[in-house]
Amino acid sequence: MKCIIVVFLCLCFLSSCKQVEKKRVLDIVAEWQGKEVLFPDDMVFTLWGQDTLNNFVPRVDYTIVSYVDSVGCMSCKLQLSKWKSFIAELISISQNDVPVIFFFHPKNMEELIYRLEFDKYNFPVCVDIENKFDKLNNFPSDMSFQTFLLDKDNKVLAIGNPIHNPKVKELYLKIIQGEKIGSINESNVLNTMVDIDKTAASLGDFAWQEERKATFTLKNMGNKPLFISDVTTSCGCTSVDYSKEPVNPSDSLRLHVTYKADHPGYFSKMITVYCNADASPIRLKISGNAK
Repeated sequence: MKCIIVVFLCLCFLSSCKQVEKKRVLDIVAEWQGKEVLFPDDMVFTLWGQDTLNNFVPRVDYTIVSYVDSVGCMSCKLQLSKWKSFIAELISISQNDVPVIFFFHPKNMEELIYRLEFDKYNFPVCVDIENKFDKLNNFPSDMSFQTFLLDKDNKVLAIGNPIHNPKVKELYLKIIQGEKIGSINESNVLNTMVDIDKTAASLGDFAWQEERKATFTLKNMGNKPLFISDVTTSCGCTSVDYSKEPVNPSDSLRLHVTYKADHPGYFSKMITVYCNADASPIRLKISGNAK
């Protein structure tokens, strides 16, 4: 079972990776698979920075734990609205027996509380000012590998962010529901080929209160229909609209990307498209300067 999960995890992360990146991913997955995650003795959990609970880590069959450090954009890392949807899905399949626990090491406590209140995240979180959780475990610096599915003994069953990677989400749900996990037989996947008009778009300089939009066009160059299974963004301030219908050979699909800054500053955001194309996942980028 453990070996099968390792193989599945590698497939989740290795699509379209360069050789050096593949080795890095393989090393991280191999290091963390089956490893015990250690918790500080004096954890304090809070709801919106007010009510507190001590040592709120239940002993259940499965727990999802996510470490969020102080590096980078808090909104980009969290995407709490998507986490809320995922938690609702977990509740529906597990009778509320799979807790999701965030450990935050924030550089700006006010920003964290604002984000939790803004997204109405009504679950306790641990604010780890002294970064004890990371010091105990030495988590990977890549945020893609700072979320874990743990068993009842706090050992890692799977690693990866289910919000940023739909294949990781699929794996988490399969494990939790006790479904059979097998490697992907690529010969049975009806892949096609796509042509992209551009992979990056500059939104220029603009007032930060304004929305900015960009459009990317994907053309189906193969002889099989093109299916978009998911589109994820690196930030909650970026949204994508597109038709959910299959794209027939020689037809095109437009991805309409909207960016709404929550503060002034230069930005560079990633959009990841998961589909049945040989190049999947397709990574697109928008950048600009919100003044």
